[in-house]
Amino acid sequence: MNMKRWIQAGWPPLVVVILLLFTWQVAVTWGGTASWLLPSPLKIWREGTTDMARIWMHTWATVRLMFIGFGVGATVGVLVAGCLHRIPLVKAGFYPLLILSQNIPVIALGPLLIILFGFGLLPKIILISLVCFFPVTMSTLDGFMQTDRSMYNYMQMIGASRRQIFYKLELPNALPFLFTGLKISATYSVMGAVIAEWLGGNVGLGYYMILQKSAFRADRLFVAIGIVVLLSLLFFWLIAGIEKLVIRWNAKRSS
Repeated sequence: MNMKRWIQAGWPPLVVVILLLFTWQVAVTWGGTASWLLPSPLKIWREGTTDMARIWMHTWATVRLMFIGFGVGATVGVLVAGCLHRIPLVKAGFYPLLILSQNIPVIALGPLLIILFGFGLLPKIILISLVCFFPVTMSTLDGFMQTDRSMYNYMQMIGASRRQIFYKLELPNALPFLFTGLKISATYSVMGAVIAEWLGGNVGLGYYMILQKSAFRADRLFVAIGIVVLLSLLFFWLIAGIEKLVIRWNAKRSS
């Protein structure tokens, strides 16, 4: 395998991760660092396999929460982007507010949502939806604005209606941008789910991390962090795979 194929196959990041884990293991073992302060990768792995049943229960709760929140946020984001694009007056009024809304820390909204909606599932879904909503809205809206003007003018010239232009030109053109927003939101949804579980709940990886922090179990905290990273990568790859199936013409053009 030559260097170019080796790089395209994605080996360099894997090699770097392996080297970092090896260095970490050697440093902790030879340095005599206390395991409660900084556990070695092998100890973290053993703890993850030992406590697998409970970790799986909390992981599944987080996965279920992030899928629901992501679905709601992405759907609302696409609908809002379409509305802002189709109705210029609405865009003029709400677009600046969308930008300003991103200055509010997500973690600051959690207590307010709990006061308004209680400690149930609803405030968590709203929090994750808010995290996922903005990237999808802005990416899709940008896709609409990037429509080929010559094609737009041509369709107007041949008598296409505004509805036909939207569904046959603007929406297909916006699909690559939409999937970019979905991939960003996919990673954000995991973060949003963990934050929501930090703020209130009795199950999920966020709740699990709080318990282990109180018990000074750094090894279990690292296990939870590893699962969060893995979930983010898997969800990102899932959306990327769906993108290749849906937008075959764009994948061929990119290659």
